[in-house]
Amino acid sequence: MNVLSAIAYLVAAVLFIMGLKLLSSPKTARRGNMLGALGMLIAVVVTLTDQVIIDFTYIVVGLVVGGAIGAFLARKVQMTSMPQMVGLLNGFGGAASALVAYAEYMRFAAGGPDMAIHAWIALILSLLIGTVTLTGSVIAAAKLQGVMTSAPILYPFQKQINALMLVAVLVMGSFFIMDPSLWYLLPIIVFVSAVLGVTSVIPIGGADMPVVISLLNSYSGMAAAATGFVLGNNVLIVSGTLVGASGIILTDIMCKAMNRSLANVLFAGVGAEYEAGATTSEQRTVVRYTADDAAFILENAQSVIIVPGYGLAVAQAQHVLQEMVNILHAKGIDARYAIHPVAGRMPGHMNVLLAEANAPYDILLEMDQINDDFKNTDVALVLGANDVVNPAARYKKESPLYGMPILNVDHARTVMVCKRSLNPGFAGEDNELFYDKKTMMVFGDAKATITKLVQLLKK
Repeated sequence: MNVLSAIAYLVAAVLFIMGLKLLSSPKTARRGNMLGALGMLIAVVVTLTDQVIIDFTYIVVGLVVGGAIGAFLARKVQMTSMPQMVGLLNGFGGAASALVAYAEYMRFAAGGPDMAIHAWIALILSLLIGTVTLTGSVIAAAKLQGVMTSAPILYPFQKQINALMLVAVLVMGSFFIMDPSLWYLLPIIVFVSAVLGVTSVIPIGGADMPVVISLLNSYSGMAAAATGFVLGNNVLIVSGTLVGASGIILTDIMCKAMNRSLANVLFAGVGAEYEAGATTSEQRTVVRYTADDAAFILENAQSVIIVPGYGLAVAQAQHVLQEMVNILHAKGIDARYAIHPVAGRMPGHMNVLLAEANAPYDILLEMDQINDDFKNTDVALVLGANDVVNPAARYKKESPLYGMPILNVDHARTVMVCKRSLNPGFAGEDNELFYDKKTMMVFGDAKATITKLVQLLKK
């Protein structure tokens, strides 16, 4: 690698770091994406040039086919399916890293340059982590899509079997490192790793999918970094490490937002009793209100805090909701959004959803910024959120939500909840908020309800 290539890689790495920094704020996230994309473009162009590739046929075909698929998905995939999309992209990243690492081994086996001991170790790690990321991401996407049950799938000695498979991969990897001629161990390692990815994600419930997606994103970065060591490519090592580290940090943040450890998320099987708890809500009585009632209360309020949840994404109501917020602002009513870290089904899901509707960034407030304001708020409007506003998290020790920090919606003077039914959230815990005397339950599709509110508020 010449000096110019090294400098270009350094510039790409700096752009990655700057882009990641800018992604930490909704106001600068778009610019951060652009810088990250520019860094990747530089890295790809320099790599292709530095390797002196004579025939670019397959590379061009891959770019055209992959770009076309990406453009199609970007236009066609609904916001409700974005978590599944992100999960699959994590899996594809892990698979790509594993395939590239295996291709480098095939080059060695065909008489290519010898590989150092650290490259052999990195090869095994890339195959392990990359394959686990692929199959784990597919299972996570299937749970989110509803192709398979979102409840945890548990069986006897599950943790022990997973641990045994991991040990088996490491032992086989050690034998291969000592004797690279044992080529048949690599397919076995890939197969066991694929099974491990499946069995590691199936015991995790749908409520914990945001954490799982964040963790799998970290895995994809680790796999890329390991492949970077196999290839001796510095920019791949740097970018993979950045993704891996940021994914772990985000995973830790989300675990703290639920007041649970990562081990509890991965192994506790939270949500296994979902079906058993789903019927309890129908045994109690709530007071139903109409959109006309809700419009009257909103119009006479001075402050409104809106809590968006996955139901908002399902209804695709973000645009009409922001129209309602604009109307409230025009009437002199202080309307803001309260965003819980694990609202939705992927990290930042609500921020992305509302940004799509051009919601001003200064009214998108995180839980820590706005939670103390609920007690001074006239109306708290909950749209499709459930677990993140459930008071059971404060006092019900047997609940899977116990200890999880929630938005203090019940502290507002009036609470409006817009939901299709009284069904509990992913944790399977009946929501006491629905039966509070100051709660107005407005049943129906979120988009239809908010559209009706907009019409009434315009009069």
